[in-house]
Amino acid sequence: MNREQFISEVRACQGQLRRFLTSLCGDAALADDIAQEALVRAYVASGRFAGNFRAWLFRVAYNCFVDNIRKLPPPTESLDAREVLQIESDEGQESAYRKEELRRALARIPEKERTAIVLFYFEELSVKEIASVMQIPSGTVKYYLSMGRNHIKEHIRL
Repeated sequence: MNREQFISEVRACQGQLRRFLTSLCGDAALADDIAQEALVRAYVASGRFAGNFRAWLFRVAYNCFVDNIRKLPPPTESLDAREVLQIESDEGQESAYRKEELRRALARIPEKERTAIVLFYFEELSVKEIASVMQIPSGTVKYYLSMGRNHIKEHIRL
């Protein structure tokens, strides 16, 4: 993969990458830092890349997140004020409340379940792609998705 191809592929999925990392760590600024680290690592390794670029990049980003997880405080339970204002202006009060409630629930579930949920529902990766990103069997991904859904239900008022 040459430089131009790499840049093109990154442009196509950079918003999804940022959203994924923000959902994992709960801090937009930290997510941006981890995304930068992931992009540098991915670029250095891009000569060895073959296959689904988005899944591969998410794998690199997930590894960067895991490398930094010991240094991270627990995910915050509320959005950055700028994000709240943006959501409210885009979708109204009720929708903003529901998104905030979902983010709080996501922050409360175990990291591996949160990762599987975010990749499956928000980033629309397949179970097979998630297994590749997390380096776990597909059956384990399905287990994390099931447990994650159950844990989220416990935290969200329906």
